[in-house]
Amino acid sequence: MDSFDVNIQDRIRREYVAKGPCQPKSHDFPKKQYGKDKRGFRDVWYKDYVWLEYSTTTDAAYCFWCFLFKRGYLAPGDEAFVSGGFSNWKKANERFRAHVGSTGSSHNKARIEYENFVNQKQSVTYIVSRVSSKQEKEYRIRLTATLDVIRFLLNQGLAFRGHDETSTSSNRGNFLELLYWYSLRNDEVGQVVLNNAPGNNQMIAPSIQKEIVNACAVETTLEIMKELGDKLFSIMVDESRDCSVKEQMAIVIRYVNKNGEIIERFLALVHVKETSSKCLKMTIDFVFSKLGLSLSRLRGQGYDGASNMRVCKANRHVSDFFNYLSPIVTVCGSSCKRADILRQNEYDRMVEMIEKGEISSVKVLETVFEDGVDPEIGGKSKGLLQKMENFDFVFLMMLMKRLLGMTDALSCALQYKDQNILNAINLIVTVKEDLQAFRESGWDDFLQEVEAFCRANEIDVPIMDDIVPRRIRMKNDGKTITNYHYYCVEIFCQVVDLISQEMRNRFPESSTDLLECMVCLDPRNHFSNINVDKLIHLATLYPEDFSSMELSLLTQELRSFVSDARTDTRFSDVEDLGTLSQKMVEMMKDKIFKLVYRLIKLVLLLPVATTSVERVFSAMKFVKSELRNKMGDDWLNDDLMVYSEKEVFATIPNEMILSRFQKMATRRSQLSRIA
Repeated sequence: MDSFDVNIQDRIRREYVAKGPCQPKSHDFPKKQYGKDKRGFRDVWYKDYVWLEYSTTTDAAYCFWCFLFKRGYLAPGDEAFVSGGFSNWKKANERFRAHVGSTGSSHNKARIEYENFVNQKQSVTYIVSRVSSKQEKEYRIRLTATLDVIRFLLNQGLAFRGHDETSTSSNRGNFLELLYWYSLRNDEVGQVVLNNAPGNNQMIAPSIQKEIVNACAVETTLEIMKELGDKLFSIMVDESRDCSVKEQMAIVIRYVNKNGEIIERFLALVHVKETSSKCLKMTIDFVFSKLGLSLSRLRGQGYDGASNMRVCKANRHVSDFFNYLSPIVTVCGSSCKRADILRQNEYDRMVEMIEKGEISSVKVLETVFEDGVDPEIGGKSKGLLQKMENFDFVFLMMLMKRLLGMTDALSCALQYKDQNILNAINLIVTVKEDLQAFRESGWDDFLQEVEAFCRANEIDVPIMDDIVPRRIRMKNDGKTITNYHYYCVEIFCQVVDLISQEMRNRFPESSTDLLECMVCLDPRNHFSNINVDKLIHLATLYPEDFSSMELSLLTQELRSFVSDARTDTRFSDVEDLGTLSQKMVEMMKDKIFKLVYRLIKLVLLLPVATTSVERVFSAMKFVKSELRNKMGDDWLNDDLMVYSEKEVFATIPNEMILSRFQKMATRRSQLSRIA
């Protein structure tokens, strides 16, 4: 602590005190050889020594109190608990007791300073400037009103600050305007806020707002960690750019709660400078260390590395096709007149378009070109019209329509908020088979469909045996190819192969085998898919969760459970694994069939898709909009934590947030006792 500037030491201490000692639990602590025995750090020591903290990086123990409030001389051996780190596990308890020492030891002096520091009412500053109980009560009302306003803004994802927050401004921003509105409708609040509050204690400064928001976010996170406890979990990770072109990595945690329900919670949003695997791993390790999560409890990981659209764009012809879609949409919808034409055209011909696949944008582009009001827009619309009334464009449009249609059902299934891993397995197999069949025997029918569309819309159809002009092929390799080779091999086959390969990468044979084992737990039709051998094989994939003895017991327990479930009418309406888990807890059968329930929980932990992370990014785009593009990373994470986890935030009482806020810095006023 002495290495920090003296002017910021108290602020740094507040940060450490707010986080508390680092005490990872259920961690796989390394063992050291001591003679014939191996010894390592034990998390049970935290109960006897509350000051004790452990570093997973150095595999050493430290004293939280002495680190923060070490003064002058330390007894021999105590320095290890402050800077070097203690790691002699053979004599751990003996050295811990020696470090605590007598009443006048440096450790106990640090403890007294820590307790006084935490309890600000015992501090010298507070005693000297002690205020009346009336002022403390007014401070509580003022701070609670500020928190109430902040709660509303966080829940709605609204901005706090205004462009002009001066007293003469007609719009001082959401925070000040809402607080003023609140004061007009509540006399008790109106008497102690804004102009009626002391000039140096109004609790409306931007720094105060950010500290209260941070307290809200921290308490929300702690509530999630409390619910998680020492349960097993999996994580889902994805990256996305925000509106200020910063790469943000979101982490969502998935676990099964005490009621047997699948829970997915937003954990953190971290700005990363690159998206390499090394950088992402370091970021995950940082978040785990910060929140006290152990990798030994991690049972699954989900990463979103690609999408159908992105995979298709790997083909340069498809990429060129999508590059034209954006300006077509822009030209058709950038003015009220064009938008009205598009709406009317859509309304009049909706059924016909669905049945025949006609292009409504063509009519709009023709109108824009014929109007000729803006020469620049007119010229652009003419070029786009020529591009659309072209065999290449139609071919690619219909190919993408067909391929995305094949994967749409699977995509939708993976995006359901309550998606279950069992529901997606059949669709995965179906999509793979459909893609393979389309690749092998779908060309002729598809080409006839494209040609029929072109003839119906008076678009020239090339002869497949003719030579492709070099300018159309966009490839100068000296080869001469036919239209058939160009459309069938370089576009059709290549794009289908790209999506098929992505499906194989996302769902390889090993993963499919794992999913097939999980299907054996499907409770539908009285567990008609049950296969004990496959389920035992599934359990062997988790050696840390099933010992050899438990594996031998699991066989008979599975049979007993299935027999019991088939005769129990309360299981008759169970259709998925999530409901089965909840039903077992409700009927207390998780206590009877412990191994079966453990296996079910492990299956539920595995994420099929990163949909929850995508929802976080949707929220991020709402919270950090173009008008709020200067939001800092910490401010964005705090806002997003509360906005994404409104249900958890709603359960946190004001007193917990106010208490944490008070401990974050030395305050001029202290909270009065609750009446």
